[in-house]
Amino acid sequence: MNPINVGLLGIGTVGGGTYTVLTRNEAEITRRAGRPIRISVVADKNLELAKQVTGGNVRLTDDAFAVVADPQVDIVVELIGGYGIAKDLVLKAIENGKHVVTANKALLAVHGNEIFAAAQKKGVMVAFEAAVAGGIPIIKALREGLTANRIQWIAGIINGTTNFILSEMRDKGLPFADVLKEAQRLGYAEADPTFDMEGIDAGHKLTIMSAIAFGIPMQFDKAHIEGISKLEAEDIKYAEQLGYRIKLLGITKRRSDGIELRVHPTLVPAKRLIANVEGAMNAVLVQGDAVGSTLYYGKGAGAEPTASAVIADLVDITRMHTADPEHRVPHLAFQPNAVVDTPILPMAEVETSYYLRLRVEGKPGVLAEVTRILADQQISIDAMIQREPGEGELQTDIIMLTHLTREKAIDGAISKIEALPVVKRKVIRLRLENLDK
Repeated sequence: MNPINVGLLGIGTVGGGTYTVLTRNEAEITRRAGRPIRISVVADKNLELAKQVTGGNVRLTDDAFAVVADPQVDIVVELIGGYGIAKDLVLKAIENGKHVVTANKALLAVHGNEIFAAAQKKGVMVAFEAAVAGGIPIIKALREGLTANRIQWIAGIINGTTNFILSEMRDKGLPFADVLKEAQRLGYAEADPTFDMEGIDAGHKLTIMSAIAFGIPMQFDKAHIEGISKLEAEDIKYAEQLGYRIKLLGITKRRSDGIELRVHPTLVPAKRLIANVEGAMNAVLVQGDAVGSTLYYGKGAGAEPTASAVIADLVDITRMHTADPEHRVPHLAFQPNAVVDTPILPMAEVETSYYLRLRVEGKPGVLAEVTRILADQQISIDAMIQREPGEGELQTDIIMLTHLTREKAIDGAISKIEALPVVKRKVIRLRLENLDK
């Protein structure tokens, strides 16, 4: 049978991995796909690099638009990244009747609605397993494996760089800035680490998973996103004393009045499997009404893990290449006319538990004032540590864990607590998820 011809846009880390794995495992992949999958043309600005990676065995060009217009190309693999030229190339490929595979989570989170609508109209597929959690097949699990379930929530460690930093901060007791420098030296963090450190990368990935889980449009602009750059080593230590670990989680939950969509540092009980995911690894925990909790763990980045997901998409498209478009798996799991624009809840309406750290004067009566304010907001305390002031110390820390409450209640309590003369700095507030039901 004639091979499926692939045009590869970008031969960097993931593009190179894709070429290598596809070449190395060609026979096995052909047996699974039913016909050969061949990269027939590669587009990259660095033609010398492209020649080194491919050995000059495929046609090379520095004109990506020529690839998406090439009538011999069946599938375009976009591995350029970003929102700009990548969007133009993907839309042009779709317009030309080509299927698309992309690892570009930013593009899909921001422009996915437009891209999927264009693909639906043209009768082509857009596959994006590699856009979330690298080599972990979480998109396929949500879109196909769990299709019988009413998904209740997802909580994921979906950025390996921040997880590495949090693991190092906990293990070595070092401040964020020191560990970030080490992560950059080791190649885990970019020279400009903003997208990772401030939670934006995780927000893109969570937006995609939420859309698939709940049958809603991509709504990245409505996600609440906080990173780890302001996290202090003391809070990691106190969390540990209370039996918790701090992870940067992407969390999306179905509620009767809307969908929660949030990324932030989160206390998780140390006994949970996801709390013990260390280093640069990723993990996604999904709660379905029929299956209960399922956990997906593995490498979230890297040349060959991500290539594994890219090639899985190529095989899927090859298998379904000749199928009636109406009988393919929908892009967002739900049929396009069944996607519902359910509201994303504002952060004030989110319900969770909280970790509060107060720096206060070390004198009697302080705790009574604080607990009175919490009681007025109907916030109950689950656990507490009150550090005894050392000799000569005039201030001390009080750490509290609350039961489930709404964010707007905790906001109100914090503003009143910070107004107390005995409170000497802004209250440190972190959210807590038990992830047990």
